[in-house]
Amino acid sequence: MKILHISKYYYPFIGGVEQVARDCVHAMRGEDVSQRVLCFNHEKGNDTGEVDGVPVVRAGCFAKVSSQSLSFSYKKLLKKEFKEFAPDIVVFHYPNPFAAHYLLKCLKKNPACKLVLYWHLDITKQKILKRLFGGQNRRLLARAAKIVATSPNYIDGSPYLSENRGKCVVIPNCAARERVECGEEALTRARELREIFGGRTLLFALGRHVPYKGMEYLVKASKFLPNGYAVCIGGEGPLTESLKRLAEDDPKITFLGSVDEEERKAYLSACDIFCFPSVTKNEAFGVALAEAMMFGKPCVTFTIGGSGVNYVSVKGVTGEEAENGNAEAFAEAIEKIASDGELSTRYALAAKERAERLFSEEAYKENIHALTEALAE
Repeated sequence: MKILHISKYYYPFIGGVEQVARDCVHAMRGEDVSQRVLCFNHEKGNDTGEVDGVPVVRAGCFAKVSSQSLSFSYKKLLKKEFKEFAPDIVVFHYPNPFAAHYLLKCLKKNPACKLVLYWHLDITKQKILKRLFGGQNRRLLARAAKIVATSPNYIDGSPYLSENRGKCVVIPNCAARERVECGEEALTRARELREIFGGRTLLFALGRHVPYKGMEYLVKASKFLPNGYAVCIGGEGPLTESLKRLAEDDPKITFLGSVDEEERKAYLSACDIFCFPSVTKNEAFGVALAEAMMFGKPCVTFTIGGSGVNYVSVKGVTGEEAENGNAEAFAEAIEKIASDGELSTRYALAAKERAERLFSEEAYKENIHALTEALAE
């Protein structure tokens, strides 16, 4: 079986979709499986190499419009993959409208090739793109043999997926083993952090500082918390400086900047509560949330209609939810957990159990294998 994976970017580029694409490649490995990856280059020029022993072809880009990369060479490279590699299956990570335009043309000439449409999220923010590519979406959905949704919530909340339920299969994203297993270095650092923040309830949040991640609401929520808390916010982005200005009068908050793997694991080990303040459907799942649950951390989220966030962490089971965008309610949810040791322990145990059952690397591989077996029938 020959499988061509098409992602916007790919490792070593770091992003949510790119991580899932790599996890998918890992899960599909087998003696009778040959795989290749086609993506855009996050640097200039075309490039060919290998990642984890799998060939990766990267198309050079000349511009980016509304987060969409544009490439003069993409059409030629894609046609070459179909001609020389001749895939039996294409796994297409949506959204990626520029690539979809050429992919649909190639699929039309190769009717035996099966399309797996890996639907990460609806286009919601870019309203012009949303209208422009509505027809393209319908053609992709019609051509797809299977559509992967990362949660049942997203199927319900997406007008595209809800109209194509018969083709949809739910495969939750995974908290990959290498990202949730702690070595001695991370555990030692975690002990240091608990000493540094000794006696205070340690809250940890991590993500890009962009509007949909909702970090401003965590900063605002901190103002409603007493001084017995420490709020550590990792990540960077275009909103970093405005977040720092918003937090100027709040000594509870520490901005960590970019956090490497060992430091991330250390904070996840050390923290008492993981805060995930995303506020829109652009946050379709929340891999960081699933990873925190693997560490056995109770979580606080906002309620986001149609997003998988509230499928990953369940209100009253693995943590608490607050009314979307209500910073005071978010703070109250934090205090509810922190002030009740029995509740916190119950949430922590349930979070780890749910993560291991639904979001582990093993569970992900089982789901992917079931998908490929269904395609082979």
